[in-house]
Amino acid sequence: MSDTATTETETATPDVVITSFGYLHDAPPADQDLTLDLRRHFRDPHVSPALRYLTALDEEVREAVRNTPGIQQLVTATVAAVQAFRSGPSAERHQVKVASGCAGGRHRAGSVARELCEALAALGLVVELVDRDLHRDVVDR
Repeated sequence: MSDTATTETETATPDVVITSFGYLHDAPPADQDLTLDLRRHFRDPHVSPALRYLTALDEEVREAVRNTPGIQQLVTATVAAVQAFRSGPSAERHQVKVASGCAGGRHRAGSVARELCEALAALGLVVELVDRDLHRDVVDR
């Protein structure tokens, strides 16, 4: 996926916009309906030398994040929350905006964002993915 990708046509107005980001690069995106802070509760692939310089574009990283205890439950709960926002009386007029953040924005945030995109697209929603920091250099910690 590119920095900005949709699951449908590029001209379709997305129902949901998911932004992955890294807290160490800048503040979370403003005006989000949900912001997932993945920093403290989920194992960071950055600590693995084999994964450190890869990103959520690499299957090895996505698999490591996907298999982290609690991630699948968080994705399921977030999908349910998006559906709840979409069921509100003004759902037809407003996109649901979800931000997924981790330390550097290269591993957990991007992987969870992709899991959410797949799950929401499977429900028939048009989803846009924005990777704010995925392209940035590894943060030296």
